[in-house]
Amino acid sequence: MLEVCVDSVESAIAAEEGGADRLELCSSLVIGGVSPTAALYEAIRRRVALPVRAMVRPRFGDFLYTDFEKETMLAEASAWHALGVEGVVVGALLPDGRLDSGFLREFIAAAGGMRVTLHRAFDVSGDPFESLEEAIALGFDTILTSGQKSSCRLGAALIGELHRRAAGRIDILVGAGVDAAAIRELRPVTGCSSFHMSGKVTLESGMKFRREGVPMGIPGMDEFSVWRTDAARIRAAREVLSSL
Repeated sequence: MLEVCVDSVESAIAAEEGGADRLELCSSLVIGGVSPTAALYEAIRRRVALPVRAMVRPRFGDFLYTDFEKETMLAEASAWHALGVEGVVVGALLPDGRLDSGFLREFIAAAGGMRVTLHRAFDVSGDPFESLEEAIALGFDTILTSGQKSSCRLGAALIGELHRRAAGRIDILVGAGVDAAAIRELRPVTGCSSFHMSGKVTLESGMKFRREGVPMGIPGMDEFSVWRTDAARIRAAREVLSSL
């Protein structure tokens, strides 16, 4: 399984051209991804045949959500079910670092039988093995993880242990820093065969007139750069994964 995270029609098309098996759809990948719009999903659906899992994340930042945020997330789960996406991607934590199982159980019910991935909220949870067993009990079919490190290479030991303990009960999807070289390195040492990447390149904005010193988002971030998935990077990863 090669899942590619995208936040645009252009990236979705490149992911399919490169040989991706599935898309994770979000908005604002530059800040880690938040919930995409239905209009973006429908635009991709008209052009790309790959299964899509939609991110449900109301904001940038931590995964301790308010009642209002949870209300929005439950509505999104129902809306994505109505639109026919293959699955949704979600995570929520309690203040002590445990999974917010009460809310996640309610969310999975609202998802109406769709596949559900536990995203990298897992990587900032307190006890990874407790979170693994709780995710299985709740009904998640996938955990996206970097092994609770900043990159999958650094978290390889924990990823391998999670894969062994999961024993086929849930798919361990390796993410954060995945490319062709990382797949070649981690596939044999972790035992995992599912990988998640964006394959992004940074493109220069086409804007000629540029008003400097007027930030529209996070100060210091280059607002004249655009992230896009590169089909060649996806193809290279696909070739390695298929060869192993």
